[in-house]
Amino acid sequence: MPKLDICFSPELLPLYDLRGKVAVIVDILRASSTIVTALGEGVTHVFPVASLDECSAYGQQHGCLTAAERDGLAAPGFDLGNSPFGFLDTARPVRGRALTISTTNGTAALRRSLAADAVVVGSFLNLAAVADFARRQQRDVLVVCAGWKGQFCLEDTVFGGALAERLSADFDVRSSDATLAALNLWEQGKADLSAYLLQSAHVRRLNSLEASKDFEFCLRIDAYANVLPVWQADRLMPL
Repeated sequence: MPKLDICFSPELLPLYDLRGKVAVIVDILRASSTIVTALGEGVTHVFPVASLDECSAYGQQHGCLTAAERDGLAAPGFDLGNSPFGFLDTARPVRGRALTISTTNGTAALRRSLAADAVVVGSFLNLAAVADFARRQQRDVLVVCAGWKGQFCLEDTVFGGALAERLSADFDVRSSDATLAALNLWEQGKADLSAYLLQSAHVRRLNSLEASKDFEFCLRIDAYANVLPVWQADRLMPL
């Protein structure tokens, strides 16, 4: 039976062997949720990059939309920030466009996980798609929590618990203390996820930036149940 494990921070990735595994990159607030929304709303593919300079260069090279964020705020000089609502704004059509994106935590976590056999982007918005993909792969899964500047982040870990619950019949979710902890957190919070996560430092930080509507949107479970961003060559493509 394949195993599901959880890496609480990208800083811990050197402790894991990603070879042969599926890496699920999770940055609930907000990179992974924004990427899922972008592809769900018709963006053709996404170039996730670590630096703002790379983001700008990719935009010029590929003629694509650019989205960038640092410390929770939209970076100046780019088309969009890191809000899923940027891809729901009918005043800025995104369907049929490519996107390059750079964020404080999520895109860096993805770039550090490319040694895995398969890399996908997970969020509450596409929980079903992530679980279905993992079942089909029948390989060990490592949930890579983007965290906040290398530190533990509650909402990313709670997602890991939600995924573990969905996969509990087909995966070993009991032999990792990290997964057990995530399952316990999910059990505590799932009845009222929004209220539970309001205690998170990252949520309070985001809400202080008047982005509370982003918080509520990113907790919509399976709003994009059929959207799965998968790393292919140099970009994320919808499966």
